[in-house]
Amino acid sequence: MTPMSLSLAFIERLAEERIRQAQEEGAFDDLPGRGQPLALDDDAHVPEDLRLAWRVLKNAGCLPPELLAQREIHSARELLAAMTDEAERYRQMQRLNLMITKLNMLRRRPISLETRQEYYDRIVARVPGPGT
Repeated sequence: MTPMSLSLAFIERLAEERIRQAQEEGAFDDLPGRGQPLALDDDAHVPEDLRLAWRVLKNAGCLPPELLAQREIHSARELLAAMTDEAERYRQMQRLNLMITKLNMLRRRPISLETRQEYYDRIVARVPGPGT
């Protein structure tokens, strides 16, 4: 180990010890939001070297057409579940079927026939690598 990595390991160990002491003393017990789930952006599926670019695009409101379509389909399903008027439910079901058909055509395969790993592999293959 280099002297720099030794000092970083020492600082890390010291920080962990102080955090543990503060927990034992109850210093974190009165924090707002205690006991509630964290609102995390799950970007675990994005390769580490692409996370910054992905976050910039996401914060700018730029989403791939497939994700926008999936968001619309999800909203339409929620709306359909809340409807009581049968005629309106029927129109909403037709609209939902059309959105799913368009998404299938956009993806060139039905939604249910592709695993998440296959989709991830296709997205990674589209992203240019370093030096290209």
